[in-house]
Amino acid sequence: MAESPLILLERDRGVAVLTFNEPERRNAMTQAMGEAFAAQVFELARDDQLRAVILTGAGRAFSAGGDLGMIGSRAQEGAQHPGLSRRRIRETMRSFYQLFLSVRDLPCPTIAAVNGAAIGAGFCVALACDVRVASNKAKLALNFTRLGLHPGMGATWTLPRLVGPALAAEILFAGRVFTGEEAAGVGLVNRAVPPDAVLDTARELAAEFAASAPLAVRAVKRALARSENVSLEDQLSFEAEQQAACFETEDVAEGLTAAREKRSPKFQGR
Repeated sequence: MAESPLILLERDRGVAVLTFNEPERRNAMTQAMGEAFAAQVFELARDDQLRAVILTGAGRAFSAGGDLGMIGSRAQEGAQHPGLSRRRIRETMRSFYQLFLSVRDLPCPTIAAVNGAAIGAGFCVALACDVRVASNKAKLALNFTRLGLHPGMGATWTLPRLVGPALAAEILFAGRVFTGEEAAGVGLVNRAVPPDAVLDTARELAAEFAASAPLAVRAVKRALARSENVSLEDQLSFEAEQQAACFETEDVAEGLTAAREKRSPKFQGR
């Protein structure tokens, strides 16, 4: 009997759903899962018809984080060869991060549908998405320091940008566990909903994003990403350039016509 794929892909026109699919291990993040995930992302990133991507987990968890066996082997190697193995482990971990953080390479909006526990690196992947919808009962934590580890998977870069440096410091120092409801209250997730409504809510958001002009939406994603490191003047120039490009498209003509006719626009991405 063939093994189930580690990443499931479901397509509904312009919306794709990627699912971490090792529920018996609470979707723990392994090298094999990361490679399968990055391969799916690579293919989706080349699809000009894609309007939104939802990321979720099979079973009761979104992802329990890094595989404890892998972490344990790294700890054993580091203890046996302090200093000598540091460079190799550093490069291995950096490569591992990039497999899962490839979600940031998708040019369309990404939505994490956090159906259950999202712990450590698992929660980092959700934070790397543009939008997060979580079960109000889900347990969410960046618990690296509780394991004796410095955070990885971009935690110290992403978190301050979402919740500010002071709250980020508190969360990372303490390794605090949040419910989905609490996470929504501090801005870690956009919405907290009942467990059985998580994926439906994510699909509704994806449909809203897909109904907007796709060329403009993709440009907005690029603008938001670059805004973290540029001046206002630089960003104004970028916005003006993107607006000028949009004025050349059929979509802007359709949007203006639909507004005059008081109907929903039908964008084609042209």
